[in-house]
This record gives sequence, C-alpha cells and structure tokens, in this order.
Amino acid sequence: MRDVQGFHHVAIQAKDVERVTTFYRDLLGFPELKRHLREDGTLRSVWVGVPGGAFLAIEAVDGTPEASPFRHPEPGLLMLVFRIPREARGGVVETFARAGVPLEHETRWTLYVRDPEGNRVGLSHHPED
Repeated sequence: MRDVQGFHHVAIQAKDVERVTTFYRDLLGFPELKRHLREDGTLRSVWVGVPGGAFLAIEAVDGTPEASPFRHPEPGLLMLVFRIPREARGGVVETFARAGVPLEHETRWTLYVRDPEGNRVGLSHHPED
C-alpha cells in the first residue's frame, strides 16, 4: 500500500479531558478544533489541532491512569513527540518551568515531559543542532 500520506490523528484516553486539553491547548499552543458530547450532554472528546494538519483526539474514560517509569519493558505506545525549531528550545524549557511541568528527561535534541495524566510527551529538534 503506497497511499498512506501521514497521520490523520492520534487518540489518547484521559480521565480528566479538560485538564489534558489545557496542557495541549494552552501550554503547547494546539488550537481546540471540536468538542464531542455524549447524548446525555457530558464531554466525550476534545480534538486539538497538531501542526501539519493532523489532530490529537483526547477521549474521556473513567479509569485511573497508571504510573509508569519513563522507560519500561511493556509494548505499546511509548510517547508523542512533536517537532520544535532548535532556537525555541530555551523558551520551551521556560514555559514548562513557569507552568510547573518538570522535565522528565533531556537529550541533546529532545525535551521530555508528561501531560497531566502521565503520557510521555517529547519536543524535539533532531537532528538539528
């Protein structure tokens, strides 16, 4: 198959959709695109735009997120990593610090944090030095 053109969207599940949406919308600057409600009027999902045309769907669930170490042996999705320009790195670090979001890990190219429910998020300028 050669018709795949890239990501359409990625979906994550969240107990507190509003809090997770605030992280991606207000901290990372992803515009809120749409809210989806259940028939009873409760929030089911929020979609935020990701630069490049895709979106992140934040889907409501009742479960409690499980804590896990940054690196672990379990298969499955490890993290969401978004591209930043090299010159933005310092500002990104400052923004996280002001918001009280600790850096979980850092490499020469990538900053790693967690969203409010523990999902690993990277901001990378690899391979740009």
